[in-house]
Amino acid sequence: MREVGEEISRIQSVVLRSQQPDGSWRFCLESSPTTDAHMIILLRTLGIDDEQLMDGLTARITDLQQENGAWKLYPDEAEGNLSTTVDCYYALLLSRRYEKNVPRMARARAFIRSKGGLGEANLLTKFATALAGQYKWPAHFLVPVEIALLPPRSPISFYDFVGYARVHLAPMMIVADRKYVKATADTPDLSDLHVNPSVAPGVYPHRMLERFMRDGQNFLAAIHEHVVRLPFLPGLLHELSLRRLEQFMLARVEADGTLYNYSTSTFFMIFALLARGYSPRDPLIVKAMSGLRESLYETAQGPHLQLATSAVWDTALLSHALQQSGLPASHPAIQRANRYLLQKQQLTFGDWKIRNPAGTPGGWGFSHYNTMNPDIDDTTAALRALRSQSRLDKTAAAAWKRGLDWLLSMQNDDGGWPAFEKNTDSPLISSLPIEGADTVSTDPSSVDLTGRTLEFLGRYAGYKESDAPVQKAIRWLLAQQEKDGSWYGRWGIAYLYGTWAALTGMMAVGVSPDHPAVQKAVDWLTRQQNADGGWGESCHSDEKKTYVPLGASTPSQTAWALDALIAVHSRPTPAIERGVAYLSRQSQATGWTTSYPTGGGRPGGTYFAYHSYRWIWPLIALSHYQRKYVSAS
Repeated sequence: MREVGEEISRIQSVVLRSQQPDGSWRFCLESSPTTDAHMIILLRTLGIDDEQLMDGLTARITDLQQENGAWKLYPDEAEGNLSTTVDCYYALLLSRRYEKNVPRMARARAFIRSKGGLGEANLLTKFATALAGQYKWPAHFLVPVEIALLPPRSPISFYDFVGYARVHLAPMMIVADRKYVKATADTPDLSDLHVNPSVAPGVYPHRMLERFMRDGQNFLAAIHEHVVRLPFLPGLLHELSLRRLEQFMLARVEADGTLYNYSTSTFFMIFALLARGYSPRDPLIVKAMSGLRESLYETAQGPHLQLATSAVWDTALLSHALQQSGLPASHPAIQRANRYLLQKQQLTFGDWKIRNPAGTPGGWGFSHYNTMNPDIDDTTAALRALRSQSRLDKTAAAAWKRGLDWLLSMQNDDGGWPAFEKNTDSPLISSLPIEGADTVSTDPSSVDLTGRTLEFLGRYAGYKESDAPVQKAIRWLLAQQEKDGSWYGRWGIAYLYGTWAALTGMMAVGVSPDHPAVQKAVDWLTRQQNADGGWGESCHSDEKKTYVPLGASTPSQTAWALDALIAVHSRPTPAIERGVAYLSRQSQATGWTTSYPTGGGRPGGTYFAYHSYRWIWPLIALSHYQRKYVSAS
């Protein structure tokens, strides 16, 4: 098809023009305006006079407000999102750009109250407002600070939480323990957001955790029952715990000053440092703010504080996509990208070592400044990009081998792969009576990561269905299939993503296309195709844990579904041809579907619109179509 070749050329041109001088690609990782609100809060709290940045942040926030006064996590979210609306309402008042009596603020306030008020907001929003003295700190936070004193191999420890949860929990535990408040002359009165002030704050009290831990017969209960009762120890242990949490944070500050390269954890870290007595002008806080500034991305609506920057992820995927589309490893753009990736391989030990003591470093992380938090998806992406070059020079070959060894060492005992840390799936932690404990506190095997790893191992590392790691992974994958034939993907939206990852992974290692599970999945995928030939799934799926069609097609989700069908079928089917026709015109499309968030973060709380995705996945799917059906014929 001539149209396929033309679209591949168009996407190649867009991608090549956008490469940075250092070889990377740095597209925006867009999420809700909550992070922009955080930046406003920090500027005012720290007394940083940057009214130009303030103008830009408030312009973006107001541009995203809905007619009913609310803000949304994704376009088709019903009415709006309570927590995001509270965050934006608070930040706009704090900015000094808006008074409570202006219509947009009145509409926002009415929406918040109609949804139950501040007391019904999520935990992060409650913390942000409590720090300003606008929400009452609970008597005790659910997770006691003394957990920081327990070694990782205790029956329960701080390291039972996954790394990205730990770097948020540590500063939150410090400020909650101190009941820290940092109000300024600009802090607005949010008392009118409390619909029912007599209701106790929605943060679970300490006694619930004590009862929970006694039921689990774990070691921390023994500390509370025996050690801290001694009259001379409680204060010492408590202060030691706070100091340990502070040291934990500081040991994970990256070169740009941010905590693990997440803007949200850095936001709470700054407040935790203030609570520990640091000056607002302390070099650590100044550096953290500098890192957050570097994370700003200029969007059409104004500057957006990215939750994380995606340079390594974008670069690895785009280098791989360009090579799939026909560019050789010797092409200057590929050479520049791969030099960048080789520099970003992590050769030091991180927290992943705790549960994988036999592993040796070699993975890749997500962000440009990330040096201590490698993950499975970025590692397989980098290894795909470097595969051809690893056959040409010794440096790339050695890096490739280190990455492969680390990847294999990270397989969970159940056969699947996690995102960041091996065998970090404590049932005690995931069943804690705290918001998000079941979805973001641990790091269990996920279908998408397991499928993507299998796809890499089969297509690029020579692994087959008969190899032991592959056998374990396939058994685990098959056990996760939904009754309708789909699979749920944790880090993308959601059933289209998981089904694509599972099918392409199993096909790559030699599972038969006639396998009943494969055929059931293909039937499900085909039935989800839209009339325009594309596919689209709502973020509602991620919240409800059941497939919810978007009612429109998106480039990335269409590419995933199409790529899965191409992997299974030896010849193009009508569904494939319709999908190819849709993708062959997507690079020239405009509208909300081209930027719909198809990346998953925190179910019901954080979704990502990767600005790179409309180029990466269509380029890969169309290239696979051309290679399998056109070039081979």
